[in-house]
Amino acid sequence: MEFKGQVTLITGGASGLGREAAKLFCQRGAVVIIADINPAEGERAAAEIAGRDGTVHFIHANVADEDSVRALIDQVKQITGRLDILVNNAGITRDGMLHKTSKESWEQVIAINLTGVYLCTKAAVPLMLENGYGRIINTSSVVGLYGNIGQTNYAATKAGVIGLTKTWAKELGGKGITVNAVAPGFIKTPMTEAVPGKILEMMRLKVPVQRLGEPEDIARAYVFLASPFSSYINGSVLSVDGGLTL
Repeated sequence: MEFKGQVTLITGGASGLGREAAKLFCQRGAVVIIADINPAEGERAAAEIAGRDGTVHFIHANVADEDSVRALIDQVKQITGRLDILVNNAGITRDGMLHKTSKESWEQVIAINLTGVYLCTKAAVPLMLENGYGRIINTSSVVGLYGNIGQTNYAATKAGVIGLTKTWAKELGGKGITVNAVAPGFIKTPMTEAVPGKILEMMRLKVPVQRLGEPEDIARAYVFLASPFSSYINGSVLSVDGGLTL
């Protein structure tokens, strides 16, 4: 699974799953573009990952803002001249029971997790079409497949991402561009650091492999779906959850 010379854009790439994916793609020779709303973390991630087998660039971007996304893709084109792989990884949570979920919290999660995927993909596809090739990988969640108490907004966006994935797979498959989604289960990320230890242990016990996932477990799934080994996989949702959803 080598990506020598291929350009990979990872949104939300400054931390968590995105950062691990950036590292993995870089190790396999890709030109990696980290896009993130946090400049300090983004610059730090790019500096720490660079110097491996590939190259890394950081571009400040807000995936929920159309002008920012257009500027992002314009900069990608200026830097590299092409785009081969898009990993729509940026996401946030604003959890709460339905009766406590404010409209503001709803709109914040929708803007980043769903509208952001739409805006980035819409802007990126023309650049992929120039070469008749592309791999688009969207980050969903097991929550998008089965729902979860206290995550009305998050579950809605992650289910929506699956709908986008399947639709775009039909629209773009004949043009050399495949579109797939990854649905992570319980993964150790900055998002889970605030979860009490007792709750994390309960989560672990629900997983048949008896452990929480690591960021590299998801990054490997991204790499697989971006590689030639997945060339006939299109419109699929790959659950990476240790068997949680069995």
